[in-house]
Amino acid sequence: MGQSLIRVATHLVWSTKYRQPLIDEAIEPELYAYLGGVCNEMDCQSIIVGGYLDHVHVLCLLSKKVALIDLLEEIKKRSSKWIKTKGKKYENFYWQNGYGAFSVNYMEIEKVIYYIRNQYLHHNGESFQQEYIRLLIENMMEYDERYLWD
Repeated sequence: MGQSLIRVATHLVWSTKYRQPLIDEAIEPELYAYLGGVCNEMDCQSIIVGGYLDHVHVLCLLSKKVALIDLLEEIKKRSSKWIKTKGKKYENFYWQNGYGAFSVNYMEIEKVIYYIRNQYLHHNGESFQQEYIRLLIENMMEYDERYLWD
């Protein structure tokens, strides 16, 4: 085969350091646009970015030229620097060290878009920790809860 073709949809999830509720209405739309912009600049087409007060969800298509770890490192590094310029409230903003990355069947993308779009409704009854563990279980990922949170 002479041509390399790839279509890998990935649902990325990570929280603020210690799950601090710093993603408020004042910064939320601009932050999500910024995160999506970093994805796009790295040739990882952003489909939707959303989240809640203490975490974010990014659905994107991975580039064949960018390793997943490099994408996450760049998104987190650049957005952390950027948000610190947005006022005194955010000067101690940090992301948690880890992240979750879940493959998404292309036939399920609309379902994931709906899920990310409705995070505020979703989090009326479920914390980020509960949501994250549920996502790990649904995706049959092994984990040790002692190392999930920072």
